[in-house]
Amino acid sequence: MKKYKFTIHGNQYEVHIKSVEDNIIELEVNGSTYEVEVDKVIQPAKTPKLVRSRVVPPADDGPAEEGTGVKAAATPAGKISSPLPGTVVNIMVKEGDNVKVGQKLMILEAMKMENNIESDKDGRVVSVPVRPGQSVMEGDTLIEIGE
Repeated sequence: MKKYKFTIHGNQYEVHIKSVEDNIIELEVNGSTYEVEVDKVIQPAKTPKLVRSRVVPPADDGPAEEGTGVKAAATPAGKISSPLPGTVVNIMVKEGDNVKVGQKLMILEAMKMENNIESDKDGRVVSVPVRPGQSVMEGDTLIEIGE
């Protein structure tokens, strides 16, 4: 596990911790193995858990209900912006198409992962200023939706 060097009263000790179970530590000091009991239970370090939130494109108007897991009412017009830097892979709509809330509009590749960009509003596609293969930055307009 871990190795330590101690100097006690001028004497050097090489300590190698072999295992830790509850409050018993098995260690080796200068080649000799010992079991040591400590006063309290030693808790192993916990590895942090990484959790990635769902990618939802931000809307220009109408605040969403944050933290509730409930989508805010569909807004009639606005822009769908890129939630992170990436490359446009596929566009599923064109100018003039009618879209509904939750409809998949395009696929954006970011950090070697494909992210579905969905509509957060009902309306008609006014413009699509990006093309497949184009790189976009966070906040760039991907699709503009009107009434």
